[in-house]
Amino acid sequence: MDWTPTIAELSGPRYQRIVDAMEADIAAGRLVRGQQLPTQRALAKALGIDLTTVTRAYSEARRRGILEARVGQGSFVSETSARRAVDLPHPVAIDLSMNVPPHPLEAQLDERILTGMEALRQQSGLTAFLNYQPPGGSARELEIAAKWMRGRVPHVRPDRLVIFPGTQAILFNLLAYVAQPGDVVLTETLTFPGIKAVATRLGVRLIGVAMDEGGILPDALAKACREHRPKAVYLIPTLHNPTTATLSAERRGAIAKIVRDADTTLIEDDAYGLLDRAASPIANLIPERTYLATTLSKCIAPALRVAYLVTPDGAAQQQMRTYLQATVQMPAPLMVALVTHWLETGIADRIITAIRNEAVGRQQLAQRILKEFQFLAKPAAHHLWLRLPESWGRQELSAHLLQNGLAVIASDAFVVDGKSPHAARLSLGAARNRAELTQALQILVGALQRPADTRQIV
Repeated sequence: MDWTPTIAELSGPRYQRIVDAMEADIAAGRLVRGQQLPTQRALAKALGIDLTTVTRAYSEARRRGILEARVGQGSFVSETSARRAVDLPHPVAIDLSMNVPPHPLEAQLDERILTGMEALRQQSGLTAFLNYQPPGGSARELEIAAKWMRGRVPHVRPDRLVIFPGTQAILFNLLAYVAQPGDVVLTETLTFPGIKAVATRLGVRLIGVAMDEGGILPDALAKACREHRPKAVYLIPTLHNPTTATLSAERRGAIAKIVRDADTTLIEDDAYGLLDRAASPIANLIPERTYLATTLSKCIAPALRVAYLVTPDGAAQQQMRTYLQATVQMPAPLMVALVTHWLETGIADRIITAIRNEAVGRQQLAQRILKEFQFLAKPAAHHLWLRLPESWGRQELSAHLLQNGLAVIASDAFVVDGKSPHAARLSLGAARNRAELTQALQILVGALQRPADTRQIV
């Protein structure tokens, strides 16, 4: 509790200067998450100012999400800038059903949004981004994005890239382009609910292909290609949603050959690829047959609504820009400008590193609390795939947890066809901080350990 801010050189009211100094010291590493701060009275004495000024400063710091007060313990540097959700449906208190990235304090999202917007204002004025922009991104935005992506996808060029307002928009436009109603698209037998919704809306037949803990099975995919002659194959090869399976280099090579031999198209959903940079996209093996979708939703924040589609050739890029313009016109220019600034200055990579590190920490926490249960997980994933004990039905467990304020999502939401496995996905990033995640996992463990006969109401 030896922190004493330097506020003499800062401008503004004293309470504001204390908060600004706190933010600066967090950014510089002089204050770290979970560190206890001086009492308000002690800080007032150290600075030689009145107590009400410090009280106002601490209130403002709590409002900004950089300080949290613990009853009977004191004030501490927050673990996260995320606020408690106020719009969760009753009776949810902790929602682990949505797969979102955590927002650790080290990511400094609040501050970086503000400084990024100020940089844009000084460069060109914010009103420059309030008009119509070229659908799919300007030449400069595409050049910067392509340069940033080449670390993982060396063949990316600006004339093969389209900027979309999120992966869901990519999937809708892409399936509308490559398939007609009644056509078949293959995917893993468990897959992202978003692609299921798109296929249903467009009348496209999704057929699931068998998978194991290592991901989709190449032999099963080859057989399905021969039987169904699909228009496309949709895969999540890295940190698969929901199972976290990541395809080995050997399987990626086999799948690339199968797609090429079947004369079909690969739609590679790389939503989690930036969390596991060791996994090279399949697009690097068959760029001429792959549409690669990379989004910032899972590695920075979903509400940015910025995603990048790498197309096989220039003609496909022009087609996708046309489809984008016909459906949603363009991504939000101000958000694209902010993200482009982050890409160009290296800020995006620093944010992603902080979020990846937090994901690793949360997985380690889950490993300890769930050690007596079976689940699939990867070190940097935002989720894990929990195998449920036979004493619980999936829907029964979900309802029971909901009564205790915890929401998770059962396997039924991910099944393409066939029988639902007896499992559930837990989204570790959805908890505001590790303390809240610990509480959620303890509620879950308490339920799973509860004998079946004690749950009966008579």
